[in-house]
Amino acid sequence: MPPATSTTPSPEPTASFTTPSSEPTATFTTPSSEPTATFTTLRPDPAAASPSATTARMRPVWLLDVDGVLNANRPGWGAAPRRAMAYAAGTGFLMRWAPALLDRIRAIHRSGAVEIRWCTTWCPQSEQLERLFALPRLEPCWTDELHQPEAAAAKLAAARRVLAAGRPLIWTDDADIPPAAHEELPRLGRTLLITPRPNRGLQPEHLDAVEQFLVTSRPHP
Repeated sequence: MPPATSTTPSPEPTASFTTPSSEPTATFTTPSSEPTATFTTLRPDPAAASPSATTARMRPVWLLDVDGVLNANRPGWGAAPRRAMAYAAGTGFLMRWAPALLDRIRAIHRSGAVEIRWCTTWCPQSEQLERLFALPRLEPCWTDELHQPEAAAAKLAAARRVLAAGRPLIWTDDADIPPAAHEELPRLGRTLLITPRPNRGLQPEHLDAVEQFLVTSRPHP
């Protein structure tokens, strides 16, 4: 069953952005002040928007968690959050999210620059998530009900599979990116790891980093 998001761990984790060892690594702490929503549109790549089989196999894959990433107590983005209930195993969970964040994710998806996959304990309810967040159909990394620690292991395995296939990896997760992954995964391929604060979720600067990573990860003709 997915965890409720009303409990905020203390201390809050640091948002970290990890790139391969051949590139500089940037690490920063998400500011505590309320960020202003920004709308930086990723310029569509015609080849990515209508990808050939080869281009599709080379596109980055974004593993997207939900609780603490999309669903957060105080998501910010310069506006009041949207709220709705989601259900798993007969239990209701209050979801809170920033509409501007979902706008950015939808725009990135439409650009064709990345394949977004659900990587969350909500995977069995992925169609419910897509209706709730007004997202297109996204592939879930698994369909069975998984609980911890099995879910954390499944997420790491999904990340390894992406890199083993030779594709760049974006992984956004508030809790299940293990410290060792920041060393292991960049050795396997081009990697962007983002760990937002669980009570805040993804912030504008995180989406800026995703878009920049996608621009520099576009396959060359």
